[in-house]
Amino acid sequence: MQKIDLSNFRLATSGTAREINRRIVLNLIRARQPISRADLARLSGLQRSTVSLIAEQLIADRWIVEGATGRLPRGRRPTYLRLNGDRLILGIDIRPTATRMGVADLNARFLTQETMPTADTPDTFLDQLTQRARRLLGSYPNASWEGIGISLPGRADRHSHRLVFAPNLAWKDVDLKTPMEQATGLSVELENAANACVLSEVWFGPRSDTVQDLVVVTVSEGIGTGVFANGQLVMGNGGFAGEFGHTVLDPAGPVCRCGNRGCWEVFASNSAALRYYTGATPGAAPQLAFEDLLALAEQGDVRAGRALEEMARHLGAGIALLVTGLAPSRIMVIGEVTRAWRRVGPILQRVLAERSRTHTPPEIEPAEDTAQPRLRGTIALVIQKHFAAPPIT
Repeated sequence: MQKIDLSNFRLATSGTAREINRRIVLNLIRARQPISRADLARLSGLQRSTVSLIAEQLIADRWIVEGATGRLPRGRRPTYLRLNGDRLILGIDIRPTATRMGVADLNARFLTQETMPTADTPDTFLDQLTQRARRLLGSYPNASWEGIGISLPGRADRHSHRLVFAPNLAWKDVDLKTPMEQATGLSVELENAANACVLSEVWFGPRSDTVQDLVVVTVSEGIGTGVFANGQLVMGNGGFAGEFGHTVLDPAGPVCRCGNRGCWEVFASNSAALRYYTGATPGAAPQLAFEDLLALAEQGDVRAGRALEEMARHLGAGIALLVTGLAPSRIMVIGEVTRAWRRVGPILQRVLAERSRTHTPPEIEPAEDTAQPRLRGTIALVIQKHFAAPPIT
């Protein structure tokens, strides 16, 4: 339930009703494609003439196309509708060491993907990124490009659209949106990686039709959290809600890249696990990759196994705080650590049971690497502008 703000409200217009009906039809096509106009009318409750008018508008705008013709025992043969496979989106997932780019259709099916190193300085990175983006766009000359979605290892201010908090990138106050829009001529949507992963699950996950509350925990160089509650992504002031990775668990703990001591991510991130293994000081350049640590543990390296177990205990401690404070029914853990879930999962669950006793335990679910939630979330960033419920105008 959302309270009406009597100091700042707008009345619904006939245009609002038309836009709601349009989005209902568009979402039904997306969910049930291929689908006939008659079935759309039956499922939506709209008049067939209204559905036909909306369908013709969507075809003219290149959102949908007509496909095969069906067969019926009698009467007019229906023509089936589906989303336009030539309407494309460019997704970009930025991480501190590597950036992944992919071209996808409206169903989040990727047509191509590639990876580039993430340069140390934002100016060099933007130069390289815009060149790659223009080349990818030029590879599909007949496509209708809807926009670009970018997933960030940090937070962009919701009003200025500038990247203002990205400790693991060591960038601050960077405008990624304007240069990309100027270089490509497309609109750019920016979002924190954990929030993008939430949107990936909400729009493309196997339970997308029923998800109402969900917490996503992304585990990589740092820890990010995205919170979906009561059917809404929780944004907070300026879009900064959910930075639980920088919640202080131990004020006497190691220094975090954000400047605090003892943040959750200095105990439970990939970087923390590498520190447990090598004995390096916090903030030092890693001597091996986290994937190497996973491989060593799989091969029976005792020290590597213990490092993962220590990481799991701290992951569980932080997740227990999320459960106590937010009471989600479901938590998804995303990151390379899920490859070692047989070792990590039971420890995490045990710590959670010990520390959180106020709620029914949530379902803790490791995400499949193959689902690529970060990159798929960048596609959701763009499509939600057209498929989500419209604002009242």
